[in-house]
Amino acid sequence: MIRWVNLSLTGMALLLVMGMGANAQAADGAELFKVRTCWACHGKDADTPIMPMYPKLAGQNADYSFNQMKDIKSGARSNGQAAAMKGVMGLVSEEEMRAIADWLSSL
Repeated sequence: MIRWVNLSLTGMALLLVMGMGANAQAADGAELFKVRTCWACHGKDADTPIMPMYPKLAGQNADYSFNQMKDIKSGARSNGQAAAMKGVMGLVSEEEMRAIADWLSSL
């Protein structure tokens, strides 16, 4: 009985920590969206860009957003507004891209 209780408490603690990690990553993504100035063009809520030609990012699929950011940074994507984004993306690491993309998908 005691072993089962210890295992259950350990399992619950692990799930709690894992859940907190996901929330921390989302918070980091939101903060990075501000710090890396993404909001300046895409809007503070990522859903109201300053110009109609800029995409709304809120709710986008995380993998899609992440891959777009990587492609802009590498130069693999050079159409549309990619030239304007290239300078910004040069300042963003892949880990930060993932956090931003994950946060955007949660909106």
